Amino acid sequence: MRRWWTAVAVAGTAVLVLAGCGAPAGVDRNLADDWPALAPAKGFVPQNGACHPTVQDIGYLSGYNPVECTASHRAETLHVGTLTGPDAERGAPPRTGSAGARTARVECDKQVGKAVGADWRSGRLLVSVVFPSAVAWTGGARWFRCDVSEVASLDDGSIIPRRASLRGALAPGSPLAYGCFNPKLVKDDIDEMRPVACTAKHHAEFVGVWQAPDISYAEFRRTSLRAHKACRGLIAKYVKVPNNSDLQYRAGTVIYHPFEEEWRDGNHGVQCFLWIDDRTLTRSLKGAGTRSLPIQ
Repeated sequence: MRRWWTAVAVAGTAVLVLAGCGAPAGVDRNLADDWPALAPAKGFVPQNGACHPTVQDIGYLSGYNPVECTASHRAETLHVGTLTGPDAERGAPPRTGSAGARTARVECDKQVGKAVGADWRSGRLLVSVVFPSAVAWTGGARWFRCDVSEVASLDDGSIIPRRASLRGALAPGSPLAYGCFNPKLVKDDIDEMRPVACTAKHHAEFVGVWQAPDISYAEFRRTSLRAHKACRGLIAKYVKVPNNSDLQYRAGTVIYHPFEEEWRDGNHGVQCFLWIDDRTLTRSLKGAGTRSLPIQ
């Protein structure tokens, strides 16, 4: 069959060459230069808004099998960025703690916040920054994915399969947004923050995320009182009470901070909670004023 098609092509060419001595207007007899130039080859770039059945650590092309977001999935790409400048000139994808990893993390935190409607750390979400494989990087890939997943709870990072997009997932009133909690104490340490409705009896409430400065993880742990002080400032703003030296006698603070590897990659968001140990609350303290947090 292949030889038959080849014979026809050759015969057709012969007819074109032998058909008369003159050439029609606009024809220069040179067939070779009439083929359009091929477009430059384009490398693979993942799709923004795609949902994925699994959570990827590395963006291998062989593992890129997006599904409809109405189908069961464990991750959703809410932003695709591109590394440029010195971050793109390295010989391999960014490693943990590198400048490129921090650049991507900052952009992901910002863009995912826009997509979900609030700082992603204010709800049951996990953001993973996915870089291309080493082979794809060598081939010129400089993209990174900001993948978002729903997790079970503040203390349990297990991924929950979804059948809907996470865009707008932290809008006011969202079931994914952090609210009120009952801390479980083991001796003098908080072992778990158990979520409850703010109308139920509780002792703690989420008040916001403090962005810690760009310091080492060791220094952050060594100066953790600075984080508690910053969280008291968020409590004052949230409850609408004076941010002064009396605030520490109104409420205690509970903080959750990233693990060391996350910290090194640029996630410096500290989750802040007000804590009332000596009395029981049955409502949210948002905007409740000084009467709701008397000096003790």
